[in-house]
Amino acid sequence: MARVVVDVMPKPEILDPQGKAVLGALPRLGFDGVTEVRQGKRFELEIEGEITDARLAEINEMAEKLLSNPVIEDYAVSVQA
Repeated sequence: MARVVVDVMPKPEILDPQGKAVLGALPRLGFDGVTEVRQGKRFELEIEGEITDARLAEINEMAEKLLSNPVIEDYAVSVQA
């Protein structure tokens, strides 16, 4: 069984109000030096069998159709050992 991670982030040109809220809270909590925060999502998928090119293509399709909104989000798929 393999683990595949799909990280989804807002595209750089999309406003990120949650990230801005975190950025504003950090100095109030005593954390300085952070200049930008972007908030995204992470999905960890347990996959049966071997991770082949065909299986990775299917996972990319999952990410594009269900796990992300390709209009406003980018995603990255990685296989973890």
